[in-house]
Amino acid sequence: MVLKGTNTSYDSLKAHYNFSDMSFSKLKSVYKQNTGNSFEDTDYESFGIVNSKGELTNAGVLIADECPLRHSRVFCTRWNGLTKASGVIDAIDDNEYSGSLIILLQEAYNFVLRNSKKAWMKENDKRVELPDYPERAVMEGIVNALIHRSYTELGSEVHIDMFDDRLEIYSPGGMVGGVSIKDVDILNVPSKRRNPILADIFGRLKYMERRGSGFKKIINAYEVQQNYKESLKPIFNSFNNDFILTLFNLNYSANGPQRDIINDTVSDDLNVGVNDGVNDGVNVGVKMSKSEFDVYKEIIKNNDLTAEEISKILNKTKRTIERIIYSLKEKNIIKRVGSDKTGHWEIIG
Repeated sequence: MVLKGTNTSYDSLKAHYNFSDMSFSKLKSVYKQNTGNSFEDTDYESFGIVNSKGELTNAGVLIADECPLRHSRVFCTRWNGLTKASGVIDAIDDNEYSGSLIILLQEAYNFVLRNSKKAWMKENDKRVELPDYPERAVMEGIVNALIHRSYTELGSEVHIDMFDDRLEIYSPGGMVGGVSIKDVDILNVPSKRRNPILADIFGRLKYMERRGSGFKKIINAYEVQQNYKESLKPIFNSFNNDFILTLFNLNYSANGPQRDIINDTVSDDLNVGVNDGVNDGVNVGVKMSKSEFDVYKEIIKNNDLTAEEISKILNKTKRTIERIIYSLKEKNIIKRVGSDKTGHWEIIG
């Protein structure tokens, strides 16, 4: 936020630290890698790291390798379940990161990737990857949290909380100007930057565009996914001093650990596989129609389902489901173990 009563932003103010005490090796290496250009001494002022007098700015402190601002940190946690207290083991993975904003971005992004899985689908002659979270949406979300947060609120950091069904990115500071996100068109949010120098630096590093299009990119990154549906659209919430972005796990299934790896827009015959993020994908290797696959994935989720129960889930007649099940059995993809009422399905193919 532009500081009240002035025409100055927090990141442009002179810092309480000396430029000579800071190093910027991470900035220089990333700039070279992402642009092909070498970082020159004259770039310190051009980037806003020092002012016209050669004095270190707050932006320079935040970009420095060993950023001394304790509240410029990111806490990342992969929770076990759907809440922060879901069982005996509350957290599966957690880390606290400090240092340059560039380091925070890279480490937080890698944490999300490390704790995500990626399904895949073989369609015709190509393999379609189906990630839990679109990587572009994750990157944009973390960049926005780091660049647009309020650094005047001491004792508050960026938090990334991952649950089975969603990922939440919290950052201190609401929308610039105090407006609620619910009162604006999310696809046409005016470009108002709380930290314009930081935004410019990240733009030069190719981490973000200088136009205010981050929200739109996050939504677009979801909409182009094969298994996207409207109920999984990202949610943006802002309050006076808080901003929370919720990204939904595109592969989450409430009925079990198996992943919902396709949506209703897919047609034609296909082969199906699931990659658990550790082992190679397991390819079913048998051609299935869209209707057959819809039934197949419901059986994967819950192998105790009856034909009548599947018909209610898919909103089809019981006779139609029975016909599809017969076809799957003929293709040696599934078989019934036990009676129709008390038995269960077993995956063969």
